[in-house]
Amino acid sequence: MTMRTKRFQQILMIGAGLMMMTPATVAQDGAKRQPVLQSLTLPHSYYWREMYLPQLTAGPSSVAFTPDGKALVYSMGGSLWRQDLDSEEAVELTHGPGYDYQPDVSPDGRYVYFVRHSEDSLQLMRLDMEQGLEARLSDGRDSYLEPRVSPDGRRLAFVSTRGTGQFNLFVANVDENGLTGVRTAVMPRQSAIDRYYYAVEDHAINPSWSPDGERLLFVANREIAWGSGDVWSVSSRDPADIRKVVSEETTWAARPEISPDGKRVLYASYEGRQWHQLWLTNRQGQSPMPLTFGDFDRKNARWSPDGKQVAFISNETGGLTLWVLDMVGGAMRQITATSRVPRVTMRPLAVHLADEAGQPLPARVSVLGADGRYYGPVDARMHGDDAFVAAKQSQETRYFHCPGVCRLMVPEGAVTVHAQHGFARTPADVTVEAGEKPAEARLTLVANGLPSTFGTHVSADLHVHMNYGGAYKQTVETMAAEAKAEDLDVIYNLIVNKEQRIPNVEDFHTGADRVNGVTVYWGQEYHTSFWGHQGLLHLDDHLLLPDFASYRHTGLASPYPHGGTIADLAHAQNALVGYVHPFDWIPDPEAPAALSHMLPADVANGRADYLEVVGFSDHLATAEVWYKFLNLGYKLAAGAGTDAMTNYASLRGPVGLNRVFLRAENTEPETLKAALKAGHGFVTNGPLVGLRAGDVRPGDTLTMAAPGKVAVELALRSPVPVNRAELVFNGEVIQTLQLSDEGRAGHFLGEIELPGSGWLVLRAVGDADSIVQDIYPYATTNPVWVEVKDMPAPEANADAAYLKRWMDRVIEAATARKADFNTEEEFRATLDYLEAARAAYEARM
Repeated sequence: MTMRTKRFQQILMIGAGLMMMTPATVAQDGAKRQPVLQSLTLPHSYYWREMYLPQLTAGPSSVAFTPDGKALVYSMGGSLWRQDLDSEEAVELTHGPGYDYQPDVSPDGRYVYFVRHSEDSLQLMRLDMEQGLEARLSDGRDSYLEPRVSPDGRRLAFVSTRGTGQFNLFVANVDENGLTGVRTAVMPRQSAIDRYYYAVEDHAINPSWSPDGERLLFVANREIAWGSGDVWSVSSRDPADIRKVVSEETTWAARPEISPDGKRVLYASYEGRQWHQLWLTNRQGQSPMPLTFGDFDRKNARWSPDGKQVAFISNETGGLTLWVLDMVGGAMRQITATSRVPRVTMRPLAVHLADEAGQPLPARVSVLGADGRYYGPVDARMHGDDAFVAAKQSQETRYFHCPGVCRLMVPEGAVTVHAQHGFARTPADVTVEAGEKPAEARLTLVANGLPSTFGTHVSADLHVHMNYGGAYKQTVETMAAEAKAEDLDVIYNLIVNKEQRIPNVEDFHTGADRVNGVTVYWGQEYHTSFWGHQGLLHLDDHLLLPDFASYRHTGLASPYPHGGTIADLAHAQNALVGYVHPFDWIPDPEAPAALSHMLPADVANGRADYLEVVGFSDHLATAEVWYKFLNLGYKLAAGAGTDAMTNYASLRGPVGLNRVFLRAENTEPETLKAALKAGHGFVTNGPLVGLRAGDVRPGDTLTMAAPGKVAVELALRSPVPVNRAELVFNGEVIQTLQLSDEGRAGHFLGEIELPGSGWLVLRAVGDADSIVQDIYPYATTNPVWVEVKDMPAPEANADAAYLKRWMDRVIEAATARKADFNTEEEFRATLDYLEAARAAYEARM
């Protein structure tokens, strides 16, 4: 898709450092980011990738008992380990290539079946414990998960995307030669019910065997609108012999397990809670009862062979830990590996981070070993990017946050260390040799901010979720430490539901948490995927409940309250209201698909304070829509928010990936609200951009008695190269800033001639870069508004017509949902609101 390319003919640029711009395109023509595991085609990958797929974590993530019940085999740090229950020594069983997860031990103890993530695929593997040999059991680019060997050791159940790109359950015969007779255990089907977060095709996941090998328990979402499905049972020999066991909302992690006596079913549930704990029911699914309690997760549980113990993974301490529970009496003990016996020679590495004055500096750090695997300290919260640049990387970046000095073990050989501290310092890289002599990686992160003439800024991420169903348990303190390493001043932690749950709802308050120089405010994301999601910042009394609307097939199916009503309720609490992660493409009102996003209605009716121009969406597409509002004179401020789920091991992040730089002297609520609403600053995922016109900076108005020359200063400082830094006037790219330092810097001080009223922004855009964990580097200032006496801004009839047509389609979509409204009054109030917005745009045509 292309932007408008007609150049504003009356602009004359005077001075050095600028050159005329050829037509700009929205599409990036350089390196592309591609999602991790492209063989998977399910929607909303950021949920199932974290909540279902195994991820690299420093602590244990999955576990199985050995047949004698005396030892555990578990995944930790991307390797499989064996540890006796009465020992603190763990012996490494596998060490890549790639990362190994989800072990299951054969009944005779000879084999360990597991999943290996390597070369952007998940494959079935088998380790011969007697000979130490590994064999790959699957092939192709399909993904394979959750291998479970039958009680007689002759069959293997597993989940795969083979044939469909969807998760489905398969069974195969297995012997010394590998897999044969692969067959579908659950027949593929599609649900008639419409659903938002899940594909129309049903999935089947989380298999486990009955003790006699005749049945499999699993989770499926047959005719389920919300959640990953119910617990089902199917004959291991006849896919038609299938029945439901437990009806309950799950989110990818139920993992039902039949007890060795065949009478009980153990699974993870968050029924009536915000966190997963262990529950028990019988084989008929009657009256499930909680087994454990706590405001943290216990999941990925496995029975001991005698049924007297259960091993599970917990995030009670924040990271992941391994525990064993006595089923009688409830005694628990943590299984810790204080001593590790690795398969390869490991060497110590110390990472030292500092500024140019030699003072310690926290930062985000990636450590890539000689074996092509990422490493971190044993107590680190490892995180993985959700995509990678295939032209430059063979896998996604994994990282952790280091307080200034970190110590870890890495394989012998060359190790590459990368460190970043926000956007105003140049990232640093170093390669050192890990050998007999202790290795040290010393990295200096040098300041590279905007010139002081652009003022003092406070950086804020307007869209963060502290906990949202991920692997870890995050606290304000640990989240603030990550923000400190990212050089982020302010976090807006937005409370929001994940289906039934609203994580951290009990912790919401209207004040501020201030931790080590980082300020955390608690806000809200109001969920309705029909109208669009809204950010509510600085509510001064209470959360707006039930926090979501238009949830089909529930008691909250009504599209009312619409966005305007929510904005009124939030404004009554002195909050700011913005639309978050808005557009992945420019909406087309003439396309056949329904169009119900009501941003234009809230802008026309004066309800929207800001728009996440930089967020979990396409920045250039969103900006193109934003420009239409600016052309019509609506002073809609640009905001930025990552939508980072900070307790995820695989996330769109880190916190502060997308941020707004506000021209503000402090982080007090009224200061930040005033700066954000006025547009005093710029938004970015990396590049820093500065704009001054006369003495006027973004968000303010330059007044001129007549058209003429204006002194301007433009600047770019970026941690990554950009292709172009563009000056935009009334939506048209008019000039580019000449760049230096391989696209990382640019500066212009001179004059331009402005022919009339309107608005002016500076933006920068580049090709995908592994350092910026976003679709491409992008930044834009808020507008400098230009008012020339007796010269109104040019009419924007085409923009008004576009937005009017958009409103036509929203009204059409709302009318089609009339039956979902609870009352005629709700429906009429909604249509009146939408029609008022349509009339406002029609009047501008």
